[in-house]
Parts: sequence; structure tokens; C-alpha cells
Amino acid sequence: MGTTHALWLLAVPVSALMVAAGARRLGLSAPLLLVIAGLVFSFVPGVPEFELDPEFVLFVFLPPLLFSAAWQSSYYNLRENVRSITLLSVGLVLFTTVAVGYTAYLIVPDLPLPAACVLGAIVAPPDAVAAVSVAQRLGLPRRTVTVLVGESLFNDATALTAFRVAVIAATGAGFTLADGVLRFLFAALAGAAVGLLLGPPLHWLRTRLDDPLVENGVALVAPFAAYLLAETVHASGVIAVVVSGLYLGHRFTDSPAVTRLIGHAFWKVMVFVLETVVFLLIGLQLPPVVDGLSERSWAELAGWAGAVLAVTVVARFVWVFPASYIPMWLSRRVREKDEGAGWRARVVVSWAGMRGVVSLAAAFAVPFVTSGGDPFPGRDLVLFLTFTTVLGTLLVQGLTFPALIRVLGVGSERERYKDIVAEAGAQHAAANAALERLEELTADEDLDEEVVERLRRLAEHRQLQAWERLGGGTGPEGAEVPTATYRRLRREMLAAEREVFVRMRDERRIDDEVLDRVLHELDLEEVALARD
Repeated sequence: MGTTHALWLLAVPVSALMVAAGARRLGLSAPLLLVIAGLVFSFVPGVPEFELDPEFVLFVFLPPLLFSAAWQSSYYNLRENVRSITLLSVGLVLFTTVAVGYTAYLIVPDLPLPAACVLGAIVAPPDAVAAVSVAQRLGLPRRTVTVLVGESLFNDATALTAFRVAVIAATGAGFTLADGVLRFLFAALAGAAVGLLLGPPLHWLRTRLDDPLVENGVALVAPFAAYLLAETVHASGVIAVVVSGLYLGHRFTDSPAVTRLIGHAFWKVMVFVLETVVFLLIGLQLPPVVDGLSERSWAELAGWAGAVLAVTVVARFVWVFPASYIPMWLSRRVREKDEGAGWRARVVVSWAGMRGVVSLAAAFAVPFVTSGGDPFPGRDLVLFLTFTTVLGTLLVQGLTFPALIRVLGVGSERERYKDIVAEAGAQHAAANAALERLEELTADEDLDEEVVERLRRLAEHRQLQAWERLGGGTGPEGAEVPTATYRRLRREMLAAEREVFVRMRDERRIDDEVLDRVLHELDLEEVALARD
């Protein structure tokens, strides 16, 4: 590898991080800005073509991103919303595949129906990264966020399986509808089995290592192991990763505190870097996509792109509303459970259909030739329409999604208030248990009363902390509540301590190793104080 080539490879993540940092500072959609930046960079003279390797994306980018999302998801919340998630991640994906495929077949001359269905399967799965980040930031109800997260976890498996079936049909490798159904069922069930078989031994290993770095190293290897093992037996690697991630995330409470702190920070950084790089790469794909379309009319291409984009967006609305209301009409139990979810929440879910890197990776994985050695029909066109659909959904839906949430007023202030009340009750019960345990321990031992009193005050402070948060940090007439005062003063004390330690290091009175150790203790306390 030449130095120039290596520098260009380095420029991709550096540029991606700079754009993402600017987007975060300005409060803008990072995925959208990254795609636009990639588009701009792709037309700069001298910038080489960065052709997306589908195998690289599916084996390197996808497993850790899915695993992290599954790890942080609530198993109980997903289970409670399994019907809605299944209707979106399976039903909607298959419906979109057929709708987009048949539309492309009707409007594009000489495009066979199997090849058109390949396009439909490629653009069928939304990438909920942008939607979920906006939804969480603007305070959407937890159930809406859970449904979007659950859909994003499982829809890739449906789409990639449908894609493989459609490719087999398009290349003439021998295919029947029964084959497709059996392939889909085997991939899903076998993938779930691999994830379930891999989760318990990995959890057993992690809980016995007693080394935070090694434990998190095992967690890093887990998504790649699950994906590769599942793909080796022709199962769904996506479902294997998601199931193993859900299992290990659900049992993460068994790990020591230090392991959890390191793991949380590690996965936040890992996901941030991977997402920024992958969205920039999407924008850089335009030159190789356009190269194969020189003989096409740009007016025709624009018309086809607009039609495919429109059907992709509209199909989600056409599916979401009937899939939500029909079960309510047919079942009183479903009606009682869903009575709080109004039409506004369904509009938000319908509009949260931004496409992303999985669609583009699948498009580049379309074979060049059929089983008979002929060129794959319309491959360049499939790439182009995939790119325009991804870009169009990010631009149209990505730009308007935050405004739509604000206009519809789909917030969760009542839910947030209930969470704080529930937390306060739990904190109160936990503090009472701590005080009772302290009394048990001190009853039989002659301990320093000052130490016991300090522990008792700490438990009482934690007991009051969550209740005082209900007032937003202020009491009557705007007076600062005791816990807010405590946090403010303690932060100032920690800053003073930190200055002394750094000065003593600079004066060579303590070593850097000592500084790292004491700063880590101060940082842990400051992070705990920073919690709202």
C-alpha cells in the first residue's frame, strides 16, 4: 500500500469525525450531513473512488452496530411490543419488497420482475440510527422508540434473506416460492438458535474472568463470532448477533461495576466512529454508481428515482396504519393495550423510514452475471436507484423528522414524570434497605461512630435525591434544593482537588501513574454527580 493511498484511507475517518463533531455542536442531523459531505468530497478533483465492499460492510460494520443496539435494548420492552415489531420488521419489509419491485417492473423497460424484486428487497429495510437518535433527543414516548429500535434490529435479517431469494430467482439458479419460504424460516430460526447457544457460554466466561478489560474484549468478539457462525451454517447472521446481544445485555447486571463503566464508554465510542465513517462512505459512492449509466437519459433516471422513492415512503404509511388498527378492531385485548397510541405516534413511525448502509451494501453485493454467464439485468440501474432512495429518504425524511415531531406534539413529559416518581420510590426503598443493613452490621460490632454516621447521611442523601429532582433542582420561590447545592459545591471541590494533583505532577512531586489513579477516582465521582 502506497503512502498516498494510506493517507486517503486516513482522511475518511478524520473527515467523518470532523463533520460529525460540527453536526453535534450545531444540533443538526449527523447522518444527513455526513452523506452530503461524502457527496461533495466525491466530486473534488483528485479524490479517489472509494467503492464500498459489501462483504466488508456486512462482516465488519454491521455486527458491532447491531450488537450494541441489542445490548442497550430492553428485553422486556421488546417482548411487550413483539407484535408491532414483527409487523414492521417482517411484514412491512416483505410488503415494501413487493410494492417497490412491482413498481420498478412496470415503469422501467426491460427490467425483469425478479431483478425488480431484488431492488425492492434492497431498499426495504429502514436504518433507524438517525430516527432513533432524534426520537430520543426530542423525548418521544418510550414505546415508539422501542418499536423503532426493535424494527431496526430485525428488519435487516428479513431484507437480506429476501434479497438472497430474489437474487437466486433473478440469476436463474433454480427457485420456487416454497424454496423462498423455507429459506426464510430456516435462516430466522437457525440464526436465533445460534444466538441463544452462544449467549450463555459467553456470559459464563465473562462472569468468571474477573478482569474488566478481558471481559469487554469478549463482548467485542461476540458479534463477529455470532455473525460468522450463523453465516457458516447458512443462517441469519443478523438475527444471531441481535439475539446474543439481547441475552448478554440483559445479563450485564451480573458484571462488576468497573466492567460496566468501561463497556458503556467503549461501545459509545465504537458506535460513534463506525456510524460516522459509514455514512460518509455512503456519500462517496456516487461516482462508481453513475459510471455505469452514461447511456441512460437523465430525465428517465430522475423519473424512475422519484417513483421508487415515493413508493418506498408511501408503502410504509399504507402498511403502518392498517397493521395498527386492524388488530385493535379484531381484539379487545390489543385495543386496551394500544389505546394510548394515537394517530400522531403512527404518523411519526410511518415517517421514520430513512434508509442507510445495509441497503447500499446489499446493492453492491448484486452479482455481475447470472448463472448462465449473461450480465445481471439492470445491475447499474439497481445501484443508482438504491443510492437515490437512500439519499432521498435521508434528505426528505431526515430533514423534516424533528420538525414533524414538534408540530405533532408527540412528547413524553408525562412518561418522564412517571419515570422520576418510580425512580424516587425505588431509590427510597433501596436506601431503606441500605440503612437496615447498616444497622444489622453495626449491632454486633463496636465501630467508629463517625464512620457510621457518614454512611447513614450518605444513604439519607440518596433517599432524598430522586424526590428533589421532581422540582427540577429548585424548591419554593426558586430556592436551590439541598441535593443541587451538594452537587454544585462538590463539583467545585473536585475541581480544586484536580488542580492540586495536576500541579504536583507538573512539579514532579507525584508520578503520572499516581495522577492517573487519583484522577480516575475523581472522574468517577464527577460523572455520578453529573447525572440529572
